[in-house]
Amino acid sequence: MTTVEDAYAHCARITREQARNFHYGIRLLPPAKRSALCAVYALARIIDDIGDDPALSAEAKLQGLAEVRKSLGDLSTNTDPVYVAVADAARRYPIPLGAFEELLDGVEMDVTGRKYVRFEELVEYCRCVAGSVGRLCLGVFGSRPDTAAPGYADELGIALQQTNILRDIREDLRNGRVYLPKEDLDRFGVDLAIGEDGNLADPGGGLTALIHDTAARAREWYTRGLRLVPSLDRRSAACCTAMSGIYRTLLDRIDEQPSRVFDRRLSLTGREKAVVAARALTGAGR
Repeated sequence: MTTVEDAYAHCARITREQARNFHYGIRLLPPAKRSALCAVYALARIIDDIGDDPALSAEAKLQGLAEVRKSLGDLSTNTDPVYVAVADAARRYPIPLGAFEELLDGVEMDVTGRKYVRFEELVEYCRCVAGSVGRLCLGVFGSRPDTAAPGYADELGIALQQTNILRDIREDLRNGRVYLPKEDLDRFGVDLAIGEDGNLADPGGGLTALIHDTAARAREWYTRGLRLVPSLDRRSAACCTAMSGIYRTLLDRIDEQPSRVFDRRLSLTGREKAVVAARALTGAGR
């Protein structure tokens, strides 16, 4: 039988090994909140991994997601350590478990190959796959009374996901996925393609211009979402600021030189992430 302590330790290992950016913020939380957020991350990781598994057919992925939905319906009967930890965390904190359902909805959009014509349609997707995670985190953080707080958490998650989309244009295209809305591609005359050299093609500079425009829009979402920070206690605010700071720094790098994402998946070094996290803990990164 899996004990609660073992379950949390299992989730902490998953987070430490797989959360390239998330873990830097989680480390700033006190132990109890850190464990709860690791549980949230571990379940989100299970959901994401089902959607991204190249060995699974679309039908198998949808079946796997359906099984997660079923498990969420009765956490008390599931002995998997991740679910044991999530169930305990939900007893300790007001975690909106329904947000996991939204995450499942978003991953299903990926599996079924949903296309995005308008930016508003992309926002719906981002709200499912990332805004949901923002609201799950807020359940662990807690906040001063503010009815707008969940909305801010949602907006911050959407900002982070827009950054992910810019970072992963090439990788997503290679996997048959396009998240940049068609109306934006058309507006800048972009026909997304990978050239013979394996890099994103940008013969007329339209993709570069589109990336600059998308980065500016993402910054507006960060501005709105970061209104959440004053409602949080010091350690939770530091965690939130560290995670958003890593992604905002990444967005700045992409905007400064869009060609950086033409041939790679851009990321910050461990040292750079640690510096952002340290600044967040002192309040300098807000």
